[in-house]
Amino acid sequence: MSSLSLPIETERLLLRTFERGDIEALGAYFSLPSVQRYIVSSARDKGEVAGALNVMRGHVSLQRPGDTLTLAMVRKGDRQLIGHVSLHWSDATAGQGEVRFVINPDYAGQGFAGEALGALFDLAFDHFRIHRLYARCDGRNHHSIKLMQGLGMRLEAHYREHALFQGEWDEELHFAVLDREWQRPSKVRELPPRHRVA
Repeated sequence: MSSLSLPIETERLLLRTFERGDIEALGAYFSLPSVQRYIVSSARDKGEVAGALNVMRGHVSLQRPGDTLTLAMVRKGDRQLIGHVSLHWSDATAGQGEVRFVINPDYAGQGFAGEALGALFDLAFDHFRIHRLYARCDGRNHHSIKLMQGLGMRLEAHYREHALFQGEWDEELHFAVLDREWQRPSKVRELPPRHRVA
C-alpha cells in the first residue's frame, strides 16, 4: 500500500486532517442539538468540542484494526469547514470498515456529504483495500438513509428499540456495500504538493 497523500480534492471540497484552528467552525455544527441527536460523542459546550477536536486531530491514518481516519470537509472557494467524514478500520481479517459522517445543517441537502463520502469510499476500497464498508444510522434520520441508498449501499439490518440512547429507544439501521459493488459517482484526485493545505 502506498503512503496516503492528503488533502484529497473533489469537485467542490478539500478533505484534510483536522487542525487546532478548526475549533470554532467545528463547534458551529458539532454541538447543535440537531446534530448531537445522531452522534455518540457528547459535545454540548466549548470544552467538549475542544476534546472532540483533539481526538479527531489524532485520527490521521489507518495502520491497524481499531484505527480511524477523520477528514474535515472544507469548501474550496471559501475554505469553510462544513463537516467531516471518518473511516474506521474495524476488522483486518474480513476487510471491514465503518464510515461515519457529520455535516453542518446549513450545508445539508447540497450534495456535499455524498461528494465527501464518495471520495472516502474510493479511498477505502482503492487505497486501503477494504472489502466491505458499512454505516450505521438512526432510523429517524431520513436524510442519512436517503444518502446511504443514493451511494448504492443496501439496508442489511434494522434494529428496533435495541438500546436507550439519550433517553429514547434507538432505531438503528445498518447499510453496507462491497468493494465489487461500489459504483464511483465522482472522480477524485489528489492535489499536487504545492497546493496542499497545511
